[in-house]
Amino acid sequence: MANPESPSPDYYMTRALILARTAEGRTRPNPAVGAVIVCSGMIVGEGFHRRAGEPHAEINALRQAGVQAQDGELYVTLEPCSHHGRTGPCAEAIVAAGIRKVFIGTRDPNPRVCGRGISLLADNGVEVVTGVLEEECRHLIAPFAKHVLTGTPLVTLKSAITLDGFCATSSGESQWISNEQSRLYVHQTRDKVDAVMVGIGTVLTDNPRLTTRLPEGGRNPIRVVVDTFLRIPEDSALVALSADEGTLVATTNAADPNKICRLQAVGVRVLVLPQKNGHVDLNALLLELGKMDIQHLFLEGGAILNGTLLREGLVDRAMIFVAPVLLGGDDGRGLFAGQGATRLVDAWRLKHVRVRSFGDDVLLEGEVYPCSPD
Repeated sequence: MANPESPSPDYYMTRALILARTAEGRTRPNPAVGAVIVCSGMIVGEGFHRRAGEPHAEINALRQAGVQAQDGELYVTLEPCSHHGRTGPCAEAIVAAGIRKVFIGTRDPNPRVCGRGISLLADNGVEVVTGVLEEECRHLIAPFAKHVLTGTPLVTLKSAITLDGFCATSSGESQWISNEQSRLYVHQTRDKVDAVMVGIGTVLTDNPRLTTRLPEGGRNPIRVVVDTFLRIPEDSALVALSADEGTLVATTNAADPNKICRLQAVGVRVLVLPQKNGHVDLNALLLELGKMDIQHLFLEGGAILNGTLLREGLVDRAMIFVAPVLLGGDDGRGLFAGQGATRLVDAWRLKHVRVRSFGDDVLLEGEVYPCSPD
């Protein structure tokens, strides 16, 4: 494969990131990883990790390169592993293949692993360069990092709002504030996450399916409903879909035991969790989802669920579509319900903000942080 004249390490790492994203959302409990091998200015091998239990990105790239890997350079989005899991250590395979230099996007965030692959390579005479496109590589593996460090999934809040700040009319109508291009991107995102979550209010109002609907098909995430009193209709779309595709309802001991049994009989997984302030304990729910190896949770809830998660510090990212629509009053429904910040110093802020356009809609994405006086 021909490359631009004297391409920089960023060029090859960008290619490795593109490869990694091919399997984004399909590798849990492992992260998505891409790798590129270069020899004499030519790409001689490429690979990405397809799913847990299959060869890692580096191994796939080495197999494609064959003997051409000798004295080559390897570009990989994540530090090569040095331990024996379902597959052998990638760092050892890199040394055995004769790779002379390895460029790494970011270190493995697992404290039990971090730095060991780098040390193994360096101890065997391989030159190692770290931090190539590190921000992009860290963003890619953020769900894996959150899960491995906390046991809970990374939570991305998604919503669409009007220019005057509402996500629904006073009657609850919200379909559709955003345009078709924005909705397509949402389905592309569903295809890459592990689970999508809503509150019971959204189910009662919209009767959603929460499936991935793309022209080429796509993979459906696990569907999670937060339902303190188990009000989900037994003829709802989510219950109807549960037999073949996972629907999980998080409830409490306030639920009717007979209804729990009926839902379980048709394939719904029901989690009975503790209450907190009269509602499902969301920290307990995220821990249970983490035990299921759910790394990335896509929040498409209403104002009550959104507000509770934000105030409890459980929202990691926000994905907000702003549409050129004006409701023109003060009685629309906002993005959050409940007590918010009364001072700007206490507000939440987005950092590492990315702005994209989808037709007339504008998408703001960023990491959610509490505001700091600094």
